[in-house]
Amino acid sequence: MEILLVILGVLALLVGLAGAVLPLPGPPLSFLGLLLLHWSGRATFSSTTLIVLGIVTFIIAVLDYLVPIWGVRKFGGTTYGTYGTTIGLILGLILPIPGGMFVGAFVGAMGGEMYGGMASGKAMRAAFGSFLGFMAGMFMKVVLCLVMIGYAIAAFIK
Repeated sequence: MEILLVILGVLALLVGLAGAVLPLPGPPLSFLGLLLLHWSGRATFSSTTLIVLGIVTFIIAVLDYLVPIWGVRKFGGTTYGTYGTTIGLILGLILPIPGGMFVGAFVGAMGGEMYGGMASGKAMRAAFGSFLGFMAGMFMKVVLCLVMIGYAIAAFIK
């Protein structure tokens, strides 16, 4: 059972890292990987470490949805762009298109703004804000997943 938990933990950490850039819940999967490794007994983490990483994972999971919306607002977007970003993000997750989340958020923001009567140039700027927000969210997720992988490696080396 111990070996199975280690294998599943390592897989969850790696899939979590991939999920930081793919439409998968990256940080939650990586956190699950840490828990599995901890439960295996092969790698132990302090309660404080697990609680802090769990809280940070939750915060980043929430921010991952809010940062693109903030980007739309920061670059002159309106409520139409915010709704468009959200709808585009959801459709991008569902539709089997390459880069669906990126394309969906960008096109959704631009379409929402144009639907609201914004000129195409300003709508493009708001959509760019959505894209930057998306990239910021992805960066946060990758860093967090790499930190968790680092903790796992350090726990095995001890």
